[in-house]
Amino acid sequence: MEFAPLPWSSRLSFTLVLSAALVAGCSREEPVDPQAEVAEAAAGQLTGMIDRSRAGDLMPAVTLTDPTGRSLNTGALSGQPVLLNLWATWCAPCVEEMPLLDALAGEYEGKVRVLVASQDLQGAEKVVPFFQANRFRHLEPWLDRETLLSSALGGDGVLPTTVLYDGSGQEIARVVGGYDWQSPEARALVDEAIAE
Repeated sequence: MEFAPLPWSSRLSFTLVLSAALVAGCSREEPVDPQAEVAEAAAGQLTGMIDRSRAGDLMPAVTLTDPTGRSLNTGALSGQPVLLNLWATWCAPCVEEMPLLDALAGEYEGKVRVLVASQDLQGAEKVVPFFQANRFRHLEPWLDRETLLSSALGGDGVLPTTVLYDGSGQEIARVVGGYDWQSPEARALVDEAIAE
């Protein structure tokens, strides 16, 4: 059975829909060829917006692990503001914002904990080489292979997703999609968490 090729306008529509999906963020499912997606993604994907619609929600209690087997219960993080970032090595906007998060973590060390939780299904196998190659100075490689945080945050699986919590564990705001964490708006948001 032969299929007729799509008309030119249908191919254009499909291309536009696919492009919009890539710019909006990354789906939580890993693509068939993650390296190809990163290579093909255009720079400048930091298009996330601050969303305060879930302000007041409590930080979910999920146990993360690091590559050495150490564990961390996110529900026990209180007394200090937390910037919780869900990311993956195959997600272009995630990769683009990681150095910005590392710099932010250095600037706010002791005042805000910047916690990055990888949603890579292969866990340490992907995350450890990524951290080694990028030589982050302030971020720790936490793993969430079962993507429990993504589910607990009630998101739609778009990566990156970053949520800012105050010292009592209540959400202040979130950003879905890549974000410039060195911008004046980002600093004002983080300063708000410290002031509460």
